Amino acid sequence: MSTVRRPDHRSARRPARAAHANGLRHVLTHLITPLLMCIGMGLAYLGAFAHPAPHHLPVAVVGSGRSAQLLAQSINDKAGGGLEVRTVGDRAAAVDRLTHQDIFGAYVIPAKGAKGAKGASDAVDASGSEGAPGRAGRSGEAGAPSGSGGSSTSRTSSGSAGRDGGGGAARPGKPVPELLVATAGSDTSATVVQKVFTPIAAQQGAPLKVTDVAPTAEDDPTGQGVFFLLVAISIGSYASVAVIGGAGAVLALRLRTALAIGTSFVVGLIGTAFAGPVFHLVDRGLVGLWGMAWLYSAGVLLIGTGLHTFLKRWTTLGVMTLFVMLNFTSSGGIFRPEMQNGFFAALHSFWNGAGFVEGVRSHVYFAGYGLAGHVWTLVGWLVAGLVVIGVAASAEKRRRTAEAEAAAHAAAVAAAAVAATVPEPARSGRPAGGAGPGAGHGSAHAAAALEEEMEEELEEAVGV
Repeated sequence: MSTVRRPDHRSARRPARAAHANGLRHVLTHLITPLLMCIGMGLAYLGAFAHPAPHHLPVAVVGSGRSAQLLAQSINDKAGGGLEVRTVGDRAAAVDRLTHQDIFGAYVIPAKGAKGAKGASDAVDASGSEGAPGRAGRSGEAGAPSGSGGSSTSRTSSGSAGRDGGGGAARPGKPVPELLVATAGSDTSATVVQKVFTPIAAQQGAPLKVTDVAPTAEDDPTGQGVFFLLVAISIGSYASVAVIGGAGAVLALRLRTALAIGTSFVVGLIGTAFAGPVFHLVDRGLVGLWGMAWLYSAGVLLIGTGLHTFLKRWTTLGVMTLFVMLNFTSSGGIFRPEMQNGFFAALHSFWNGAGFVEGVRSHVYFAGYGLAGHVWTLVGWLVAGLVVIGVAASAEKRRRTAEAEAAAHAAAVAAAAVAATVPEPARSGRPAGGAGPGAGHGSAHAAAALEEEMEEELEEAVGV
């Protein structure tokens, strides 16, 4: 009988299977990040933008008589909390409140007065003031301002009341109702206001004249260019966090902090170039815009650089949550907080993206009114970044001390083991502190693992 053993192919395949299992586990672990991003982006963007509707949107009826008060009360009653209608004494007071963003529309009743509260109530019923701004045209919106003028002049447009009509063209010399808006504050809010008051003007048998008292720059007719500028600056900032934190992990935190501040300087310059000479999103105030862009970018970079000490490869997900999911949706660049639910409206009051967007609007279009508050918001986030850097520096110092102590303890244990097992003549030929030919194997393996982790983190950041 032969005593030759057949080769065991199953044992030969075990290492390959183990390698495949480890590789699959590694991929599945890294798939958690994009899946969480998908869930987070869906919840944030759809939660913020899916069903825009006014919530106590402040508007005004211009006039001091009984007809103005009846019209304001009627609109309030029918809006069901969607609008907050008040009366102001004259047109100049209404313009002042618009330029201070206390209101987002003002309806100037013609000199002859309205048809009465009943007509106004019927018009409000027809307008459906709580509907989404995208459906404004269905209720016969007056021609929205489409022309562009200088920032110091008003745009006006007028048109018939459309389907809710009955108005037609006004006779020569007949006073017509006027709607004052400020599209630089929010084009979508101005559209909603037009949707509310156009049927009211039609009920009075006159076309609605729309006057824009704070128009945007000629090359940014919707005023949303500032929002997309925020997107560009944000991406440049939080993507740089992965590079500084990953590729720069071997550098001292002081140097990483200096790199973050320098990068924010460059990102601010790039954003200012986009806003001014490249796309002409704003027509003045570029120095102030750069200052706010730098403050915003520096806050993002410092917070991200500090968080990297704790989050490692999860840093990209962390900064995306802070500066994309919660930031873009609450910035007011698409819909102001009065058009969003309470959660995102609350974030708008202190989040850094809102500070940048509203700060630029105030600086460029509203003569700096409220600018100080928005700048302080950006400064607050910058200070928060410095605090996070300080906490990270303390944590890294403790970590280095613990690692040094652990290495010293391991070296002492190894030396004691060698002394106990190797005769004195054999030890005399070893260099002091040596641990044999495999001493550097562990450190080399750790360095390779660290490099692989940094590459994976950078790939994830670039993919995002």
